[in-house]
Amino acid sequence: MGLHLKEGADDDLAENHEINVTPFIDVMLVLLIIFMVAAPLATVDIKVDLPASTAKPSPRPEKPVFLSVKADQRLFLGEDEVKPESLGATLDAKTQGKKDTTIFFQADKGVDYGDLMNVMDALRAAGYLKVGLVGLETAPKQ
Repeated sequence: MGLHLKEGADDDLAENHEINVTPFIDVMLVLLIIFMVAAPLATVDIKVDLPASTAKPSPRPEKPVFLSVKADQRLFLGEDEVKPESLGATLDAKTQGKKDTTIFFQADKGVDYGDLMNVMDALRAAGYLKVGLVGLETAPKQ
């Protein structure tokens, strides 16, 4: 077993020109924890009675495709009733397979939000990503 000591009176350490990243990593981990705790607090769970829109309506396409949800959760494509499991096939037949067609979606006021999201998920699963929400038009307040 041997030990090699540097001979001479120079006990100074050599300068290190590298950045010490340990404090940087510590700060980043603290920020990560703060954001992980604060993110769930940023969501809002408040019931909101949304007003009708006074915006100018968009121009109507030549042959619009309306998907309606009644208060009793029945689906209608135009005037025809559609079963939820056959929604994709019926839309494909109605739009000749054009997935970029805008589907105008309207629902009764009493339809549960979860039911609306189920229909939106069915539209997404069928490949129809352009969805226009239809609402009542009201006169602007003077």
